[in-house]
Amino acid sequence: MFWDETTPLDELSGLRDVVDVAFRIDCPCLPLDHAHALSTALLAQLPWLDTEPFAGVHLIHGAESGNGWMRPQDPEKDLLHLSRRARLRLRVPQERSDEAAALVGAQLDVEGFSVAIGPMNVLPLDPLPVVFARYVVSDPDQGEADFLAQMAEELQELGVSATKLLSGRSHVLRIPGGLLHTRSLMVAELSPESSLRLQRSGIGPDRARGCGLFIGHKDIAPVPGTA
Repeated sequence: MFWDETTPLDELSGLRDVVDVAFRIDCPCLPLDHAHALSTALLAQLPWLDTEPFAGVHLIHGAESGNGWMRPQDPEKDLLHLSRRARLRLRVPQERSDEAAALVGAQLDVEGFSVAIGPMNVLPLDPLPVVFARYVVSDPDQGEADFLAQMAEELQELGVSATKLLSGRSHVLRIPGGLLHTRSLMVAELSPESSLRLQRSGIGPDRARGCGLFIGHKDIAPVPGTA
């Protein structure tokens, strides 16, 4: 694990006002493409998830997700088969975590599949040097190089200094009236401050449908020569 000791921990305190809350769930399987249905079910319980600037919904993933870089490819047929270790995670301002706890005991209907919500844990964001987002909203006509250039510009606007970006698989999420085109994105060699800043702010729209949310990863090493 990389840690920049030139950045005192107390200087990061102002970036620790956003957390993930993770719920145990009882749910044997879900549709592969459950972004809109899960968002709709959660917004019925916690409507502020769609308006709170730092809030978002992490989509639920099974072991076959390959850390976001590989997934089953037929969203109309494939199901995610979930183990008991699967969790529902929300990104929320820390001051909203008690409100999020109101989900405990709820039974969500996600396209006809039942998701029973169990106990909740609060997880601080981890200032790791490598973070990735499984879904970032993108232009389907945009090439990979242009997408990465746009992401670099948006990171600069957030005050995030990043030198290594890697685009992964493209995904299409079904939403009412159309399709939402996304790409996965890894950002490497971040300082602790930049890592927290990016995870806290996210990037792009549709956070309530799981887009633009970054998580730290301890097992992905920076890829030499990527930009």
